[in-house]
Amino acid sequence: MDLVDILVQVLEMGASDLHLTVGRPPVARVHGRLVELEYPPLKGVETRDLIYSVLTQDQRQRLETDWEIDFSYSVPARARFRVNAYFQRNSLGAAFRLVPLNVMTIDQLNLPRVVHTFCQKPRGFVLVTGPTGSGKSTTLAAIIDEVNETRSEHIMTVEDPIEFLHQHKNCVVNQREVGTDTKSFNRALKSVLRQDPDVILVGEIRDVETARIAIQAALTGHFVLSTIHATDATSALHRFLDMGIESFLLASSAGTDSRADCRLHPGHHDSATSTAGRRGGAGGGVRGLIPTPAVRNLIREGKTHQIYTIMQTGAKYGMQTMDWALADLVRRRLITRELAEARSSNPEDLNRLITSGAA
Repeated sequence: MDLVDILVQVLEMGASDLHLTVGRPPVARVHGRLVELEYPPLKGVETRDLIYSVLTQDQRQRLETDWEIDFSYSVPARARFRVNAYFQRNSLGAAFRLVPLNVMTIDQLNLPRVVHTFCQKPRGFVLVTGPTGSGKSTTLAAIIDEVNETRSEHIMTVEDPIEFLHQHKNCVVNQREVGTDTKSFNRALKSVLRQDPDVILVGEIRDVETARIAIQAALTGHFVLSTIHATDATSALHRFLDMGIESFLLASSAGTDSRADCRLHPGHHDSATSTAGRRGGAGGGVRGLIPTPAVRNLIREGKTHQIYTIMQTGAKYGMQTMDWALADLVRRRLITRELAEARSSNPEDLNRLITSGAA
């Protein structure tokens, strides 16, 4: 059994993920459902050998020390995968997530026009939020690619692991991977300001120190982009406050900051988020929060629960709720009404928007 052969089969199936676990054959996620491949159930030694076949010696040591590891793996000229290997019930398991080789543009992802304005910011903080698999990395890659095409600057990324590979275009692009090129996000961010960056991409904000450095970098004249696991833009603000980030610091960064809750949805004939993006059939549902003076005041005063109301009426500033975005995608026939209802936090409001044509 060869892992590269299995990954090629996953690609040919149009799958988005591969799971390796003891007691089951390799399992692919196709059209959102798990499908067993035609192999016998994996034994412990087989699973270990498959996973170890794509690990360097250093990565093997990290896995055995930390009991889990994130890394990237490429099938030459075919695809890249983001991989998490882990121990479970005293055996190894792994999840492979397909990362398209080619970065899709903002327009190919059907993201709203306001996202183009993010790429024009000389400084500030753009934070993309959403649950796992919602398209945060894909969205940031599209923004970085447009910056790379339209500006002449130095882009530094710190990622764990590196997902999309960016070539030098009009910009100089340097990408650092945690565990391979740097010890940690914090260490990389502390040194990045001495590397003459104009644009800084932080793959994910996981702790208060990373959050503080990212905000300070934005406040000192850099264009900073990052992601955080939160259900929506206002929840991300609560995450920062819960970390201990002072409200005045958030309000100050919001002076040149945008927060977008991005969900890439499969089109009518696509299998899943990742493959939809790869095939160009995705619809981008984006809940956008733009830092108007009213928004900054609410953040400063700790009244973040009132921000949703401003988003509902902030279309002229480029703001929109997720239900507005979903209704727009349905009306443009980029996603089905059923999928929109499944993704909506308020189906009643969604159906009102679809019916009224307000979106």
